[in-house]
Amino acid sequence: MMAGKQGYSCLSDGSGNVPSSSPEGTLSLSPRSPGLCLISPSIAESPWLSNAPPQPQSPSEVNITLEELLAPITEKLKYLLKKAEDFQTYLLYSRDRMQKEQFAKAMPTFLQMCQPYFHYLESTARSCTPYLRPPQEPVRRRLLEISQQLACQLEQLVLMYASFSFVSLEDTDPFSVSCFFCGKFWLNESRQLSIFRYCISAPYTAAHIPHNLYKKMRWNLDILEGPVGRNQTPRTEYYFLCFRDTGDETTVKIQKLWSIGRWVPVDPDNEHSSDVLSWVLCRQPMGDYQQLLTIGFEEPSHTLATDLLVQMLNAQSSGLVSHESTCWVSPGEQVQ
Repeated sequence: MMAGKQGYSCLSDGSGNVPSSSPEGTLSLSPRSPGLCLISPSIAESPWLSNAPPQPQSPSEVNITLEELLAPITEKLKYLLKKAEDFQTYLLYSRDRMQKEQFAKAMPTFLQMCQPYFHYLESTARSCTPYLRPPQEPVRRRLLEISQQLACQLEQLVLMYASFSFVSLEDTDPFSVSCFFCGKFWLNESRQLSIFRYCISAPYTAAHIPHNLYKKMRWNLDILEGPVGRNQTPRTEYYFLCFRDTGDETTVKIQKLWSIGRWVPVDPDNEHSSDVLSWVLCRQPMGDYQQLLTIGFEEPSHTLATDLLVQMLNAQSSGLVSHESTCWVSPGEQVQ
């Protein structure tokens, strides 16, 4: 962490509404699910979700350590990690089948209860608007580390319950827990990015087209078009962290080539994507994968993948690269 003492500016406010569903991996959850006693009702009401840490009141309080500054946030992390551990403990050691099923029903609700915390972490660390100032780099880095740590723990929790067949990870199942929300933040006043993490790598589409392409993360980019405050039209673009299996049956070791790309609607296409009837008549929605950034053969972390996408989107908005750019290669990850 930080060995010496430094002064840090106050964290920006990350409060806001958190979406409870998404086009994929929709969670239909009830706050009255069994097992909710594990979840503190104060999670969504804690002061750190709506108020920034207080400014120092005297010169003696100016220099505080990073640990002291983020103490309320790390305490909440410990609380959520402990609850995740409780879910695992009951699953592994309880002999009561009915009790296990009750905890399985409550587990998706627990994921939803973590949403405000993820939102706070990602919004505070990444949002960039005239009203939200980014924190200093050590604070930003630590907030994203916390977000990454919690996301990995929740992923392991879901996988454990899936291994006992208590939840489904099938992406085509509307009641599955194939992915979960990991926060959202503003790129600017008109563009907001939401993060979703798949618990297991899933085929890019249900039809397995394109072939050998699997998704691990999804980002929803919500865009408000038109003059600010005057009948702005919303639209959403979808970006994915995917890998392709390279090689064939004769290959001794099949490697995974990771990339970030954009969902390109095929059926319904862009022209008819807002037409409800087109979706009703479409037997199976089809989409293509426009690869925008080649990362390499090593899977990027949750945080790094989002960093790379943000860099790419900012470059597109500033005109440094075309929105239809075919491929980037991230620095230090040149593909052989």
